[in-house]
Amino acid sequence: MFVKKPDKVIFINDFLEESFNKLQDNNWLKKSLRKAIEDFKENAFCGERIHKYLIPKIYIKDYGIDNLWWYPLANAWRLVYSITTKDQSMLLMIVEYFNHKDYERRFGYH
Repeated sequence: MFVKKPDKVIFINDFLEESFNKLQDNNWLKKSLRKAIEDFKENAFCGERIHKYLIPKIYIKDYGIDNLWWYPLANAWRLVYSITTKDQSMLLMIVEYFNHKDYERRFGYH
């Protein structure tokens, strides 16, 4: 497995970051997201790569995403993220997190 630390882990938009910040500190989802962020800080490639043809069109249209990864969270939730560069820095952008049913819906599995 390829290991590379990103220069920064960010949320793709303010709404997503605010949603994360509003979660109670003892909430299972917030704990799981924090663990994911810590894992990302050690290795941007710790998730599973999603094939380009499966990237939802809304991600391409709204954010210009050309690569996507998923990371398992607690209780069968999923987090999807993208890796990009800006000013010679590697950025890991958290795009979305959701339960398994919504994940399948987003990716057209149902």
